[in-house]
Amino acid sequence: MLVTFLGAAGEVTGSCYLLETDRCKYLVDCGTFQGKDEERNNASFSFLPSSIESVILTHAHLDHSGRIPKLVKDGFRGKIYATIPTIELCEILWLDTVKLMREETERINRKNKRAGKSMTEPLYTDEDVQLALSLFEPVPYDSIINLKDIRVRFRDASHVLGSSSIEVWDEETKIVFSGDIGQWEGVMNDSPALIEQADYVVIESTYGDRLHRSLEDTRKEFKDTIQSAILEKGKVLIPSFVVDRAQRVIYELKLLKEAGILPGNFPMYFDSPMGKKVTDIYRKYSNLLSGELQRYYLNSEDPFDIENLHYLVSVDDSKKINDLDRGIVIAGSGMCTGGRILHHLKHNIWKENTHIIFVGYQAYGTLGREIINGVKTANIMGEEIAIKAKVHTINGFSAHADQNDLLSWAEGFQNRPMFIITHGELNSSKILSEVFRLKGYETFIPVRGQSIDLVKREVSSVKVAPSIDLEPLLVELDREFFNLKAKLEDSSIPVEKLGVVQAILLLLKEVNK
Repeated sequence: MLVTFLGAAGEVTGSCYLLETDRCKYLVDCGTFQGKDEERNNASFSFLPSSIESVILTHAHLDHSGRIPKLVKDGFRGKIYATIPTIELCEILWLDTVKLMREETERINRKNKRAGKSMTEPLYTDEDVQLALSLFEPVPYDSIINLKDIRVRFRDASHVLGSSSIEVWDEETKIVFSGDIGQWEGVMNDSPALIEQADYVVIESTYGDRLHRSLEDTRKEFKDTIQSAILEKGKVLIPSFVVDRAQRVIYELKLLKEAGILPGNFPMYFDSPMGKKVTDIYRKYSNLLSGELQRYYLNSEDPFDIENLHYLVSVDDSKKINDLDRGIVIAGSGMCTGGRILHHLKHNIWKENTHIIFVGYQAYGTLGREIINGVKTANIMGEEIAIKAKVHTINGFSAHADQNDLLSWAEGFQNRPMFIITHGELNSSKILSEVFRLKGYETFIPVRGQSIDLVKREVSSVKVAPSIDLEPLLVELDREFFNLKAKLEDSSIPVEKLGVVQAILLLLKEVNK
């Protein structure tokens, strides 16, 4: 077998691995790039989509599944193997995504028409999504599936509902794709399944460079933040991924309600058109959730139902809460790249009694990353707005394993596989690699486009050149250098930043050699 890393290599998003045997080609995941790399989604695939035998999907999150409809649009007609909850979650996420794409394309084309520019097309359409959904083949956990020349088994990864690690065998070797691994003894899911043997393991490293806070400390920080907002008569904004993270936040709010921390009349809103649909799927497959959550269902209770929690669907209902002075608002997108959270930020981020709680990973190039990095102002929906809200980051709510959790999962292998470290910013992957090496494991960090021959243990040179849309890059460079030149001419750059300007100049000279 030959595996080529087409995404999530030296980066967190865009998971896509091409697996080639003598007779067939398979994809493990086909996700969208997010943040600064979003333009890559428009690039053509480096392989012929019609040549792919089937797609093996670890879970529904868009950075793992979001380009599958584009794959179908470009000619793929094979089967897509996934667990039943993953299939049902993909339907919700893809239909919402294509709706947003359609609206954004219409907006851009109105602008292009006025400017005399050519029209643009969305990444994919409703028809592509429906065709992709028809190609799904549901698979249960722990059963071996025989494909043309490989065998595949899905194991519970405990990341989100239906998430999987994937075991793949042929006659000569075995490779495991971790997918996204959940926390050990997590709140939403129990510990991930351990796998005993492999020759190679492709392992994620989102938080390979750090340890999460303890559950006790995480809950205390969350409680303290909520209590501060109540005392200050302000709002709490929680940008959240709609799948799993939002349900976790709702459950934590339920615990605060049960403990008497939340006043009986304190309003809470899950402001997401698809929020209730996703939560209903979590209720439907509650047997796959943690023992802690299942105990509620055994007592005929619902861990995702709280007095004064309102699931909002319509735009009008969403707009109404802009006029409220207090309350908790959970809304997507989790990285503040779009969705209703932008409206709530615009109306509240400039207020000193607003609290913003980030409960998930924020990719480079996203508004969420800018806010947690401490910028004083941010461009939100075309308007430059001062940031005076109090900003909190609670990584303990993450559905991703931390460094210790990843090591615990890796030590479940009874032999000594090579660990191929992906799905992380480079520094995070490097630190995890060093930790594994100190434990005696062989590791490798691929770059996008590299391949490994799993039989010969040979690493190829990069086959896929990075795809960069130069037009927006040139426009941005032109604008930034124009502004920099103007500031230098009127001496408005602080003295302490002149060293940065000199460093940029030296870097440009090096690039231009």
